[in-house]
Amino acid sequence: MVLQVAPSEFAQWRDQLSAAGEQAARPVMLDVREPWELQTACVQEDGFDLLRIPMREVPQRLAELDPGQPVACLCHHGMRSLQVANYLAQNGFAHVVNLQGGIDAWSHEVDPSVPRY
Repeated sequence: MVLQVAPSEFAQWRDQLSAAGEQAARPVMLDVREPWELQTACVQEDGFDLLRIPMREVPQRLAELDPGQPVACLCHHGMRSLQVANYLAQNGFAHVVNLQGGIDAWSHEVDPSVPRY
């Protein structure tokens, strides 16, 4: 089962990777929302790399991700990203988490400047 991380706990998860000496300590936040959603609201890179791949394109674009790099999956409310996180885990990604509550929770817990929709 994929670990669920609340947006308010994301920085702690990221920092724990660095403290544990993970080889690829800088995680990727994989935003699996559709392009129109990205135009509405986005997170800003801060201690992580941001990669935007709509959920439906993840299987075809899997090679853009490094299975050894930690990945945090993000969508609107956390359901699509959980499906993608499980898919990644089933395909050999060792350090995958789902951002519980998605960008909506990110706006509420981390950055209120991110629009809610």
